[in-house]
Amino acid sequence: MSGLRVNSFFHGNSSGVNFYIILNPIDEETGKLQVSNCSGSKTAGDWNLSVTPGMDTSKVIIDLTRNLQLCLPNATDCCTAPLCVLETLQVLACHDSVVLAHLLIQAEIYANSSFTGNVSEDASVIPNQVFQPLGPCPCDLTDGACDVCCCCDRECTPDLKQLFNESCFTGVFGGDVNPPFNQLCSTKTDEYTPDWFPFLCVQSSLNNTPFLGYFYHGSISTPRVPSFKIPLQTSHAKVFTGYSQGDPIMTEENEYFTIPQQSMAGQCVGNAPVAYLHDIDVKCLTDLTSYKEGLPHDVRINSGTGDFIQQNVIYRTIADMGKFIAKSESLPTTEIFCQNVMFAENYTFICKDENIEGINVTVFLGRLCDGEILTQRFTAKFVSLKSNNAEELSGNPGYQVGKPVRAANMNASDTSGSLNIFQPAGRGLCTSATNTPVLFGLDSFSGCILEVGINEDCTLLRGNVTERLNSLIQATHVGKRSNSSYSDVNDWVEIIRLDPFNPNTSVSTGNLKGICPDIPANLNIRIIFADVGAVQGIPRQEILAVQTSYSTVIWQFQCGLTCENTVSFLPITASVQFIKVPAQPLIPMTRFQINYTEFDCNRNDVCWPQLFYPVTQFYTGEPYGQCLAKGLSLAFLVFLAAILSNPWFSKVWDNFLI
Repeated sequence: MSGLRVNSFFHGNSSGVNFYIILNPIDEETGKLQVSNCSGSKTAGDWNLSVTPGMDTSKVIIDLTRNLQLCLPNATDCCTAPLCVLETLQVLACHDSVVLAHLLIQAEIYANSSFTGNVSEDASVIPNQVFQPLGPCPCDLTDGACDVCCCCDRECTPDLKQLFNESCFTGVFGGDVNPPFNQLCSTKTDEYTPDWFPFLCVQSSLNNTPFLGYFYHGSISTPRVPSFKIPLQTSHAKVFTGYSQGDPIMTEENEYFTIPQQSMAGQCVGNAPVAYLHDIDVKCLTDLTSYKEGLPHDVRINSGTGDFIQQNVIYRTIADMGKFIAKSESLPTTEIFCQNVMFAENYTFICKDENIEGINVTVFLGRLCDGEILTQRFTAKFVSLKSNNAEELSGNPGYQVGKPVRAANMNASDTSGSLNIFQPAGRGLCTSATNTPVLFGLDSFSGCILEVGINEDCTLLRGNVTERLNSLIQATHVGKRSNSSYSDVNDWVEIIRLDPFNPNTSVSTGNLKGICPDIPANLNIRIIFADVGAVQGIPRQEILAVQTSYSTVIWQFQCGLTCENTVSFLPITASVQFIKVPAQPLIPMTRFQINYTEFDCNRNDVCWPQLFYPVTQFYTGEPYGQCLAKGLSLAFLVFLAAILSNPWFSKVWDNFLI
């Protein structure tokens, strides 16, 4: 049950099934449940029944329609007592006057404690905190009763105070809200008291304490609630004004929108929240006994502006189930049980700035039988509504971590390019390996295995390896930003290619077979990027330079007792390294700063270069004009003191008096 709504599910085929709701089905005399006779309606008292049919599961919703506010004088349609609703409900599922299932609900609902009526004129008068404490007795926690050990509680009679007079709370909590402050003459102590204290101490009453009004004139700042703490909402109000990257997507019920995802241990978690702008592509293993239905597709999503979006669901049937059935045990010859289940779900979130504009869901269904292992696949992809082509943007407009790096081939008519690394499959051979794009901010290392014979020509081997590695980089430039335009050359940086080492052809290994030096088996991709700003608090990152190079190895044929009719393996790899640098180069230190460290403010307690810091524009503690006026006044007084202390000034003054 959530709020004023009860959600339940009817498992099975709901065609021809009627649902009814009955109020107070218990006999008052016997206290037993009355016999159900499939009579009733979908409305009983203040309760309404609605059913959302599905393929194998139907959602049953029971809503309470009455007002839960406490009654004011001369008011109707309200709760006369704090216990507002105490009723018993029974929900029946009938087919041809036969009860298929029933649900018993015991509702105990109290009135809403929030007050929405007119405020009475008999309001408590809050004293002005500037002149007297706001709470003179902080330990008085119970209204109309005496709090134990709280001697300042006015509800405590003298007889009660005698019971705990020796154990009263002390300090501010016990009512001493005006403690003696350090400037009072009466608080002088022999320890840590300067000699000039009697001349500058204050004679004042404790009622005139400097703590009064200390927090009175202060600015109020609204705390920012972290993304992992969702405030409790009593109504479906607007949670926030938009999604940021990494925020969990919320539903109409103010709950997380979840898709099964893999945990750190590699297992699939069914209730994992979907994060905004984080793509998902996971595979989970299950069988018929452990199969569970996911989140219903009729759940509406919070768009980020308080509106709710319905999912656009398309159902399809799997034709080739061999791609999803990972393992099949030896099935018995007798009849086995099979069921229609979900094989895959593909979610496409259409986004615009900080809001979600639409959700398209494609569900693939198939039949799963006992003894079969199903590999379910769940994907979630965020697509920008502003993009005019099928290519997905990768940032804000700067790059975001985990998004593909954009590449272009400026030397071809079709300027679209790619920057990839290996994605091995099967036995890890290069013949079956595919490519996957380089993701921004994620250092990667992948490779595949190349089969090489003992009679392999070294020159041809170097060319074959170089060609395979070069096929990963089908581009001449890389986009600085995610929204780099193909028509603007300044939006792209050229890839600096360091060609593989060309060995000296005159050097030979003799008549030895199976040894080839200087094989460029490793491709190194280095990408330099920097933070160049921020968009709504999120750093905007741009790529500054890209370099590719090769590392060589010495390949030697490996075999067992015989080397005839066998092949050896040569692993070739591709690595990606992201290097972050400052957006602006650091100012180099001067020779004076290196040699004379006593003037370095970071290494010494006395900082002579900052002697006139208060009168410079870097000081922001006070207005610059006010600081400048104070500085000039101080300089004038110093100059005047220097003149008056000079001996010739006294002679001039004496002559002036004569």
